[in-house]
Amino acid sequence: MILEVTMALTVLTIVGLLMLKGSINVLHPRQWTLQQGLTDAYLTYEKAYAQRIPFDDLTATNSPWPVQPGTARQTVEIGRIPGGVPVYATLIRTRVPDSNNYPADGGSGTATTNPAAMKVWRVQSILSYRVGDRDYVKSRTVVRTQ
Repeated sequence: MILEVTMALTVLTIVGLLMLKGSINVLHPRQWTLQQGLTDAYLTYEKAYAQRIPFDDLTATNSPWPVQPGTARQTVEIGRIPGGVPVYATLIRTRVPDSNNYPADGGSGTATTNPAAMKVWRVQSILSYRVGDRDYVKSRTVVRTQ
């Protein structure tokens, strides 16, 4: 009888360990999926911000998006995962003038090549984050014209 009880406990222990390993394998991809949802939501906010900021504020010297090669880098909280644990990422912002802008606006255009005096900027937000041992980067680019 002691032998049967020992065998039953051994089988139950093995089944329990297999179930534990299976649940851990299920949680790891879930963590990755949660991170993807958080980063996509944050970049949606960044895109909306880039689209709604007044053009004069966008092109000002203290703009949230400095002219390339300059960048504005900051650590941001992109959300919280279950348990209230905050998730942080690095946000990098920059803007690039169109080559057809007038020289005062960062381009090399002339009245012949740009008769409407259009100002065109590519506004880019780059989000760098880590899931487990891997680093990921996502970006959103908005083209603004005036």
